[in-house]
Amino acid sequence: MREGEEFILSFVHSVNKRPVYDTLRVEGNHFLIVKSRFDSFGAGMPEASSDGMELRIGRDGWMEWIVNRPAPEVTFFVGWVANHSLRLKGRDVPLKDLAEPGTLLSLRIQKASRYGVWKGRCLQ
Repeated sequence: MREGEEFILSFVHSVNKRPVYDTLRVEGNHFLIVKSRFDSFGAGMPEASSDGMELRIGRDGWMEWIVNRPAPEVTFFVGWVANHSLRLKGRDVPLKDLAEPGTLLSLRIQKASRYGVWKGRCLQ
């Protein structure tokens, strides 16, 4: 991905069993967590604006929690029920197709040569 490009990490929330869509942007050597979209409140979900983050209701009725915080990496366990997926460059990539549920994944920015990407190498 290139500087300024965004992608969405989606999953089913473990408590309220509703979908969550986190938007992240590539910013230099880190990610910017842009926002999180969800359609219902529940344990672990923001209920009000706080600490410079704004909670608002979109025109479609979904809540948008505007975060705009840098993150050097994003780390999570591939869920058994969460159905984690990445939406990038117009396609969805179910993470259970790449790693077994229960596997710890870390997303981070690394430079790669075009040749390395073309050959399909994974960076460690």
